[in-house]
Amino acid sequence: MGLLAGKKAIIFGIANEKSIAWAIAQAFKREGAELAVTYANETVAKRVIPLAESLQAQLVLPCDVRNDGDLRATFAEVEKAWGGLDILVHSVAFANKDELKGSFLNTTREGFSLALDISAYSFIAMMKEAYPLMKERNGCALALTYYGAQKVFPNYNVMGVAKAALEASVRYLAESIGTDGIRVNAISAGPLKTLAAAGVGGFNQIAGHVAEKAPLRRNISQDEVAGAALYLCSPLASGVTGEIHFVDSGYNIIGL
Repeated sequence: MGLLAGKKAIIFGIANEKSIAWAIAQAFKREGAELAVTYANETVAKRVIPLAESLQAQLVLPCDVRNDGDLRATFAEVEKAWGGLDILVHSVAFANKDELKGSFLNTTREGFSLALDISAYSFIAMMKEAYPLMKERNGCALALTYYGAQKVFPNYNVMGVAKAALEASVRYLAESIGTDGIRVNAISAGPLKTLAAAGVGGFNQIAGHVAEKAPLRRNISQDEVAGAALYLCSPLASGVTGEIHFVDSGYNIIGL
């Protein structure tokens, strides 16, 4: 029996086979979970649908996380198929490319609003819809964040602010639905070559610095993040909520 045998999990944010969300989906499937996978639009659908099918995902649904109607429809499908939900993974973030280079001072009102809406508020919006499906089942929600929420990294700019809002949301959500037995955590992953990372100016420089300075003297892999996700969403972590769990080769402990 796998760690997640019989559990129903929905995963938001698979973009391609390099996505952290994809590694998490594979790990969950391996440990016995049944999967629902969403995709943001038709462009991404071409890559996501074959990946979801390769894991025999029961549901593969279009969902624009900026749209409350889309989220309602997505969770209505989940309820229809499963009657409830055990695990939700939020691996969704976006900022305009222009906002991820140069000075933070150049952040636009529109760019700020878009980054915060997609990268932070969408987690709250998802949990509103997921809550009735999770509350009788000791459900668990997991978000993906980055150390740029807590410390300044070159060019991370508005995404750092969005991730800080996401991390605060993890804590507030954990408190607001903890009485119903639902746990809410986040993983702060070290730099990984994903589609999202490609948008951050000077990414390779950051990854090189982390590999040089982190206690393990290397960068992490997607599978290492998936392993931590598996732990946090399994009964092994039944007493853990409101946590920002670092999977970054220890880089966050280093001062100089």
